[in-house]
Amino acid sequence: VQLQASGGGLVQAGDSLRLSCAASGRTFSSYDMGWFRQAPGKEREFVGAINWSGGSTDYADSVKGRFTISRDNAKNTVYLQMNSLKPEDTAVYYCAAALSRTWYPRSLVNEYDYWGQGTEVTVSS
Repeated sequence: VQLQASGGGLVQAGDSLRLSCAASGRTFSSYDMGWFRQAPGKEREFVGAINWSGGSTDYADSVKGRFTISRDNAKNTVYLQMNSLKPEDTAVYYCAAALSRTWYPRSLVNEYDYWGQGTEVTVSS
């Protein structure tokens, strides 16, 4: 599966932004999806994940209550709705796919099989 992330940009603290990740192929619903981010000089970190059906989600503590992951399997797309953005949310955001067998909240980079190219989010104070 090929992934294309989009929707990043420059926003002010407190604003909202929605990222999208479009997947190619007919088997999108076979994949659990994740969002990660990487700030300059830092390691890539887990943001959140959603299972193949959209019925289960998991979030990093740093974004819990502010970010929401959803998916539309008919459109082969997963979304990351980001509200109440903070300057520390500034990073390149990546979507990732893991072939779903049994759902569990995958939070490690090496648990995902495919990655998108990333979209940059900058939050000014």
